[in-house]
Amino acid sequence: MLVHRNAINFCRNILMKKAVNSRVVFRSDLSQPIHDVDLVITIGGDGTLLQASHLMDDSIPVLGVNSDPTRPDEVEEFSEEFEATRSTGYLCAATANNFEQMLDDILDNRSEPSELARIAVNLNSKPISTSALNDVLLAHPCPSRASRFSFRIMKNGELSSSLLHSRSSGLRVSTAAGSTAAMLSAGGLEMPILSKELQYMVREPISPGLTSHLMHGFMKSDEMMDVTWYCREGFLYIDGSHVVHSIQHGDTINLSSRAPKLKLYLPPHLLSHNV
Repeated sequence: MLVHRNAINFCRNILMKKAVNSRVVFRSDLSQPIHDVDLVITIGGDGTLLQASHLMDDSIPVLGVNSDPTRPDEVEEFSEEFEATRSTGYLCAATANNFEQMLDDILDNRSEPSELARIAVNLNSKPISTSALNDVLLAHPCPSRASRFSFRIMKNGELSSSLLHSRSSGLRVSTAAGSTAAMLSAGGLEMPILSKELQYMVREPISPGLTSHLMHGFMKSDEMMDVTWYCREGFLYIDGSHVVHSIQHGDTINLSSRAPKLKLYLPPHLLSHNV
């Protein structure tokens, strides 16, 4: 907490030194859509950036500052005693060490934000206001219970895939930004960060038989997924547990990459992987 507070104070002092008008909003107080600013700076980790992104459209760029990055020397030194990993900050382009230089580049128009795909979610044909930057998970509330659902891929109102029925532990759909998180841990593939495609995976399918090769795949930017839920209850999770909606038997969920893109200043190494 001390390192995090020091990072906040350091960044605020840099902004004041450069005579940049700013307003501080703590994460716990962030609840209303963000408007009427030229730049959003999140200070924390990926979770803070994700929460801010849920309240933003594609008109305002974001700079993420990792306030407490992992220190490899600590991880090695204390590996036999405890887990010394700090904040990953995968999407954060800055730390306290390079924040002033990053800010100068932005103010002097030497740096441009990238546009990241997000997932648009419709529940029973009604749009959910929150767009997913990482992923969407459909699952039964009890992790040991099977989830029952069917899904198909559509393009311009026509089928791109056959209707698939599933009993499993749920369905995950990720963006390129989210492909290195839970999707990768489950055996998915890392995607180029600027890809507009979505990746989906049925989690732990029960006896998929001849359809096993269809339990994991990709949707192009002009395709969408229609899901019908067949359990008495379930949850729709957006970006982990940040946003949760209840679903029930017969509900339909539509997923696509048609959400407004997020303008984000990315770490250089992520852009180099995209080439």
